[in-house]
Amino acid sequence: QLTPSSLLRIGQLSNVDLNEDIRELETELPRQHPNEIPHNEKLLSLKYESLDYDNSENQLFLEEERRINHTAFRTVEIKRWVICAMIGILTGLVACFIDIVVENLAGLKYRVVKGNIDKFTEKGGLSFSLLLWATLNASVVMVGSVIVAFIEPVAAGSGIPQIKCYLNGVKIPHVVRLKTLVIKVCGVILSVVGGLAVGKEGPMIHSGAVIAAGISQGRSTSLKRDFKIFEYFRRDTEKRDFVSAGAAAGVSAAFGAPVGGVLFSLEEGASFWNQFLTWRIFFASMISTFTLNSVLSVYHGNAWDLSSPGLINFGRFDNEKMGYTIQEIPIFIFMGVVGGILGALFNALNYWLTMFRIRYIHRPCLQVVEAMLVAAVTATVGFVMIYCSRDCQPIQGSTVAYPLQLFCADGEYNSMATAFFNTPEKSVVNLFHDPPGSYNPMTLGMFTLMYFFLACWTYGLTVSAGVFIPSLLIGAAWGRLFGISLSYLTKGSIWADPGKYALMGAAAQLGGIVRMTLSLTVIMMEATGNVTYGFPIMLVLMTAKIVGDYFVEGLYDMHIQLQSVPFLHWEAPVTSHSLTAREVMSTPVTCLRRIERVGTVVDILSDTSSNHNGFPVVESNPDATQVAGLRGLILRSQLIVLLKHKVFVERANLSLVQRRLKLKDFRDAYPRFPPIQSIHVSQDERECMIDLSEFMNPSPYTVPQEASLPRVFKLFRALGLRHLVVVDNRNEVVGMVTRKDLARYRLGKEGLEELSLAQT
Repeated sequence: QLTPSSLLRIGQLSNVDLNEDIRELETELPRQHPNEIPHNEKLLSLKYESLDYDNSENQLFLEEERRINHTAFRTVEIKRWVICAMIGILTGLVACFIDIVVENLAGLKYRVVKGNIDKFTEKGGLSFSLLLWATLNASVVMVGSVIVAFIEPVAAGSGIPQIKCYLNGVKIPHVVRLKTLVIKVCGVILSVVGGLAVGKEGPMIHSGAVIAAGISQGRSTSLKRDFKIFEYFRRDTEKRDFVSAGAAAGVSAAFGAPVGGVLFSLEEGASFWNQFLTWRIFFASMISTFTLNSVLSVYHGNAWDLSSPGLINFGRFDNEKMGYTIQEIPIFIFMGVVGGILGALFNALNYWLTMFRIRYIHRPCLQVVEAMLVAAVTATVGFVMIYCSRDCQPIQGSTVAYPLQLFCADGEYNSMATAFFNTPEKSVVNLFHDPPGSYNPMTLGMFTLMYFFLACWTYGLTVSAGVFIPSLLIGAAWGRLFGISLSYLTKGSIWADPGKYALMGAAAQLGGIVRMTLSLTVIMMEATGNVTYGFPIMLVLMTAKIVGDYFVEGLYDMHIQLQSVPFLHWEAPVTSHSLTAREVMSTPVTCLRRIERVGTVVDILSDTSSNHNGFPVVESNPDATQVAGLRGLILRSQLIVLLKHKVFVERANLSLVQRRLKLKDFRDAYPRFPPIQSIHVSQDERECMIDLSEFMNPSPYTVPQEASLPRVFKLFRALGLRHLVVVDNRNEVVGMVTRKDLARYRLGKEGLEELSLAQT
């Protein structure tokens, strides 16, 4: 699909200065905006590349590893622990910053609106208060949406799907940049203060991952600063391990759940796992929750009381009044079924909405307008429901931060206002812990209904926001409603305490939407500080997942699929044993000879139709007797570094020694290798020869062409490969298996289906 303009662009680029970043490429082409973008979820996008999780064991690497003695290895290990501690501390501090800023800004907004409502209730004209509230919300959300839509679109949403992809081994552009972190933090503060139905917990996971990726590299490519530390870790293998530690630290700061964080990284993320990594990740999580705890307790003025381990605190559940009996287990399982069905409904609605957004609302200005519309509607719905509610509760003995009197008698407050006139975190805790009788069932029913649709509409807007807290809030509301109706039915017997059912409802709803089992059970247990509820929570989450999976997949997997990311699950599709590597692989393969002309290499790399990233290296002089067997594998990034440093010799004197490159040269170019268009090779240099033998990986993983798909898949997934060469029985290269070839096959409704590949 080369248009003249793009050819022209390639022509302009051939003499770009090397240090100019790749971003120059993106800015030159004016973006055309069609009215509708046709989008099909049965596609796999070709714009996502894999991470090189597998080390290239070329001669340089082996020489360096042999030079390192035992003490040096110990220093590297100590450095890893230091990085993990720094990740924990910084993630905890970012969480503190978000929490304190949100608390102050939201408090300010609620005080202004409350004063205004109190003033106008006496002398009439409440529509002004509504206008003020809606305008405040919309303007705050506008700022939060503008920075995301126009500066860094990757920061939209909760960031958990993106981090899941990164840990799965997919390189999502811009996902772990410093710019993304700044936009993410500011955006999440603005969207929570703007009163949207969102939480600030999901984005913490993304923030932790960005912090980890940044610290472990010891430099910032965005700020163009190199601190000359941690140079050993400048490769995808190490970076990805640290990113999983960062994600765990984020979970742990958000929920005060260090074990839950480790399990989250295990369940959602890393494909390749080892014991030491687990221990380091746990260390990072512990440090992060401890940092958050100590800073927040100093901020709240009781320096030695470490009582706020996470951004959301469910408060303590006491065993005496909140125990459960054996006959309640079926009730909990039933709640799990309800949560699964509601979660599936939520995901199905959000799926249609996201398809609509991808097709029609793809311009940044439209996205900002939609975000402002949602903010104004949220405020209006809240106001109307508070206005129509006649549910009054006595003020004394209640813990409401901003009690709104409105039309209630003196000494009473409107109980609908506590749900809407509060950050969602506080509302969840109120639903868990308010004494029985503090909510009218009608209030709860209306609130659940409205909040369900608002939260569904809000997820997927162009703002940074998590879906954890809204789903907990919806679940807690209907769970409490369920508990109240149970105690009506059983004439107020002691075991039907509404708070306990609110907790189970929250777990069921969240499990029904995101479908995490192991980590979510532990997170809920750690957040409530109560192990007795482990069994019922686990039952509820299992039921919700089984019931929900029957209808539609989890929210995060759905968004990954909608973005056409080649995501590899744990196992190959069940019915895929009939396929062999010969049917799956890509052919024909572009091979390089061991000693190759520079011109050939440049032509292969600049060929836009085949954007390959790995090239098998074959024997250079095949005569009649000798087979061109596989000798190794070399990556595009390595070839580019070789060309940039002009590591080649003229044809006449092949015996001359080429200029020696160090591994440091490759590490300094990581992670943004210059594009081939920016490397200038003169006509004379094109005739030179380049010897690849000490830079290629001489022992790439290969499979015979008769291997079955599950076998290929297992090898690929467990080792985190990027290229898998397929050879015949004479060791000649016949094909190449990459991530796209494996992710193409998926179990659909009618059995195995094959997705098509798209350039978008």
